[in-house]
Amino acid sequence: MKQKQFPSTHPGRASSHPERTQLQEATVAGVRNPSLAEKRREQICDAALELFLQKGFASTTIRDICARSGVNQASIYDYISNKNDILRRLLNQLWFSSGAPSLPDLLAEHPENTLQENVAFYLKEFWSKRRKGTLLAYRTVPHLTKEDRKAMRARDEQFISRLAESIEDLTHLPENDPRTLIVANLVLFMANFGPLRDWLHQDLDNDMVADTVAAAIVAMIENLARYSPEQSESPSIQD
Repeated sequence: MKQKQFPSTHPGRASSHPERTQLQEATVAGVRNPSLAEKRREQICDAALELFLQKGFASTTIRDICARSGVNQASIYDYISNKNDILRRLLNQLWFSSGAPSLPDLLAEHPENTLQENVAFYLKEFWSKRRKGTLLAYRTVPHLTKEDRKAMRARDEQFISRLAESIEDLTHLPENDPRTLIVANLVLFMANFGPLRDWLHQDLDNDMVADTVAAAIVAMIENLARYSPEQSESPSIQD
C-alpha cells in the first residue's frame, strides 16, 4: 500500500492557534554581536539539555553547563539570565516549536486520508520531533515556575479543546459531549507515552508501536460514535 504523503510542519511557521504560545525568555543584552550571542546561547542550551536529561535539572549546576559548553563562567550571564532561562529556551525550541504537526490541524487539512492514517502520522512525527522536548518537560515540571507551569498546562488544555471539537465533527456528537474531552485527553497522554516508553520494549519497531496506538485511538473515537451516553450498559466485546 502506498504511503500517504503529508507536508512537514515548519517549526518557524506562524500560526493563529493559541496552543503554539511560548514561554517568556529573558532579555539579555550583554553582548552586542547578535550572531555571537546566538552561537553562545546555542552552545549553552545544547550542553544544558544533555545534562538536564542525564543528571536532572536540580543536580546540574551552571559550572557543569559551562564546562560542557566551553563558555566561560565569567561571561555566561551575558547570554542567559539563569538556569530557568535556559530551560525556557529549550522548552520553546523542543516542546512548543518542535515542528511536529497538531492532530486537529492534520484532521482539518487532510480529510482525504483515513482517520488512522492521520493519527499514525501525528504520533510518528510527535515521537520523532518532540521526543527530547517531552522528556525534558516531564522531568523538569517540579522545577518550573508557577507561571511557566500555567503556560504549559494552558497549551495542553487548548490542544485538548481543539481535538475534542474535531472528534465532535467526526462522530456527529452534540456539542460539549464530555466524552470527547476524555478521549482527547487520552490521545495527548498516548502521544506522550511514546518518548516516555524508552525503558520498555526498546526492541519494538517504532512505526509498529505508532500504528498499534493509532488503531487504539481510532477504536476509541469510533466507539463514541456508536454508543450514546444515555445507554445504561456498554455492550460486551462478544456482542
